[in-house]
Amino acid sequence: MLRSYLLLIFCVTVWGSNFVFGNILVQQFSPLFIAMARLLFISLFLIGYTWIWHRFLPISKQEWKLLILLGIIGVFINQWSFYQGLETADPTTSALILALTPITTALLAALFLKEALSISMLVGSLMAILGIFLVVFNGSRLEFHIGHLWIFITMITFAISIVLVRLLARRLPPIIITVYSTLVGFGTMVPIVLAGGTGWNISHEAWAWILLIVTAILMHGIVTLVWNSQLQKVGAAKAAMFSNLEPFVAMIFGYLVLGQLVTSQQMFGSVFIVGGVTLASLTFTKRKSQQVLSQ
Repeated sequence: MLRSYLLLIFCVTVWGSNFVFGNILVQQFSPLFIAMARLLFISLFLIGYTWIWHRFLPISKQEWKLLILLGIIGVFINQWSFYQGLETADPTTSALILALTPITTALLAALFLKEALSISMLVGSLMAILGIFLVVFNGSRLEFHIGHLWIFITMITFAISIVLVRLLARRLPPIIITVYSTLVGFGTMVPIVLAGGTGWNISHEAWAWILLIVTAILMHGIVTLVWNSQLQKVGAAKAAMFSNLEPFVAMIFGYLVLGQLVTSQQMFGSVFIVGGVTLASLTFTKRKSQQVLSQ
């Protein structure tokens, strides 16, 4: 079990550092180009992995509709908005906004999948929202800019993608969902990038390209596979506790790599956000486990 915990900590550390490395990459490449390039490298990795270790399955018309929706919203828009947001939003605030994903997912599941919301989940949601207000307040004024809006779009599209994956997972293996949705997202992005291909900021530095390729394959390919494998061993509740450490990892990397100081508002906000998400997530996970046991 210790090995599983160490691997989960490794995954969270890598994902938390993505906010900082993404902040570095947007200074070397245009956000939309980063998203397309990363999806290209991720697609190649996933195709190779699936070809060797799994097999491609036939997809029904209804499944294709959901996969296309997932690819456009959960891959294309999600990746683009993330790097667009990191142009102006700092890594710590971005990580804290994305920490709202479990709560947003629960609200969407209640709306579209008719899943019940408990009092604890509502209290946790209010705590997390209060935390966000603390984070985006600068002194006595609310400091909300376009970068925060882009990251909110990232968070919402991520939550939508989780709901869509739940629907697809009833019929398809997770790896197949990931491969096809990534390919759809990449295919959607290519013509848009090519149409506006002039004037892109594309780095000629070798280190920037290495960082782009390595982070794409490591963070969205290898680490995702490791996380999913360990999730089955330790359970969703314990894994969720580890994932809540992601904003704090972003804070540490932001300070060590970018020299960004963590403000008191961010610290107080993070306590409310992570506490609220933990309360909501544990309640949701416990209820889902009870439903499974009763079946």
